Amino acid sequence: MIVDNTTNGERGQVGIGTLIIFIAMVLVAAVAAGVLINTAGLLESTASDTGADSQAQVSNQIDVVTAVGETDSNGDVDTLNFTVKKSAGSDNLDLNDTTIEYQSDNARQTLAHSDSGASGTAFGTEVLKGDTNDVLDNTSERIKITIDLSSSGLSSVLPEGGDATVRFVDQSGATTIYGVNVPDTISGEKFVQV
Repeated sequence: MIVDNTTNGERGQVGIGTLIIFIAMVLVAAVAAGVLINTAGLLESTASDTGADSQAQVSNQIDVVTAVGETDSNGDVDTLNFTVKKSAGSDNLDLNDTTIEYQSDNARQTLAHSDSGASGTAFGTEVLKGDTNDVLDNTSERIKITIDLSSSGLSSVLPEGGDATVRFVDQSGATTIYGVNVPDTISGEKFVQV
């Protein structure tokens, strides 16, 4: 025989209390799930942006086709001319947003693009093949970049046997490093391969 020791109404109150606690737990779990989903979305967006930036820094490269130095009357290289193109797989490279870091034994300077030509704090450009703007948008285009080493910002001509490092940093942050090495003997040449 089963004996029911509860009075009328007690059993219903226990059921309602349990239901209230269950609903509260479901609400807390829903809020926590919302926070986790929001955080996951934010992390996914950040990771995607970081991945795209990293890919651009790896794939966007400026290729130096030729590098020529112009000599002054003393036989020192006072102007550097680089013929550049974009590498295969690169996005469009805007030389207006590119910086060049020049470093030799006697000078270190960061150069920005200038429409008025090369100076001590700027490099000049000239389109050799392709559109008339300073954007490399296909691999067949060629642009000449000129750095004036004798101007007031650098004042650092390269003598025979001298060397320097030139870093081209494009708008995505990708860096192309080119080592300039002046031949040991120039012997009256106006232009030398560097």
